[in-house]
Amino acid sequence: MMRIGFGSDVHRLVPDRKLVLGGETIPFSKGLLGHSDADVLVHAVCDALLGAAALGDIGIHFPDSDPAYKNIFSIQLLKKTSLMIGQKGFAVWNLDATIFAEAPRLSPHYEKMKKNIADALQIDPDMVNIKSTTTEGLGFTGIGEGIGAVCVCLIGLSKQMQP
Repeated sequence: MMRIGFGSDVHRLVPDRKLVLGGETIPFSKGLLGHSDADVLVHAVCDALLGAAALGDIGIHFPDSDPAYKNIFSIQLLKKTSLMIGQKGFAVWNLDATIFAEAPRLSPHYEKMKKNIADALQIDPDMVNIKSTTTEGLGFTGIGEGIGAVCVCLIGLSKQMQP
């Protein structure tokens, strides 16, 4: 059995915050505003995985009203998400994610982001693809007000669950 999931997230860029994407701190003059570290890439991955496993979304499991998640490193949320889908008998087969940002340039950080996400999910980094694009100056990402990310994933029965 295979299932496909799709996730997305956006956050506003603000001064005096670290920019964290894919579990990696990216040098930049602004960071993403949110209850957690606001890592839009990891949040999109979590939502894709939760959706594929029919487990709702990140807001249900890690609500921004819960002080336990205040300033949490989103990779920790991804580890918990991985455990949840594993408890339903699923394993991650692959992820493909895109970050929407006019700046900063993200390609130098792809390999570290892939490794962080793969390590959290206990999968091979070759099962994770990360890319980014600009919006050619259009919309909130284009004028530098925020960053967004989307992710599609494929999960399937884990080896323990296969006949």
